[in-house]
Amino acid sequence: MNESVLLKPALTKDSPGNAKKDHPGIYIPPPLIYAAIFFLSVLLQKILPLPNLISGTALVNIMGFVFIALWLCLFLSSMQKFISSKNTIVTIKPASSLQTRGIYAVTRNPMYLSLLMLYIGIAVFKGNWYTFILLPLLILIVQFYMIRREEKYLERAFGEEYRKYRSGVRRWI
Repeated sequence: MNESVLLKPALTKDSPGNAKKDHPGIYIPPPLIYAAIFFLSVLLQKILPLPNLISGTALVNIMGFVFIALWLCLFLSSMQKFISSKNTIVTIKPASSLQTRGIYAVTRNPMYLSLLMLYIGIAVFKGNWYTFILLPLLILIVQFYMIRREEKYLERAFGEEYRKYRSGVRRWI
């Protein structure tokens, strides 16, 4: 598979004679969604406190550092691919290429996975049970609001090349 497939931005028509650039249609920046769910967990802890039974031990601190290290590795490797291909990470702009190599050969969504690792790492350090309780909600939002929209867009934009890539690389890990 090519490192990246060049593409002229797909066009759609929102009214007769008025073409606009196609994009995934994700208007809320993904990191903001992760942060909002995290701060919701902090608010819930203030309103209905749960005991913190996990933070502060050496094992928990090591786990927190491991998740933060995973975030950093995933984030840097995925950003390097986007920078080297001069592609955009802005979800309301059309993609100029399909990323298929490096970390993108292991997971189709390394940026969302990296943000999840950061969320879990901070949650481990914070020791707030609500952060873990809200984790399935966060994953569902990422899955249905972000990933599914991006997949539909990438199929429109890259067609068979994306379908072939999707069939060989898992969505998460």
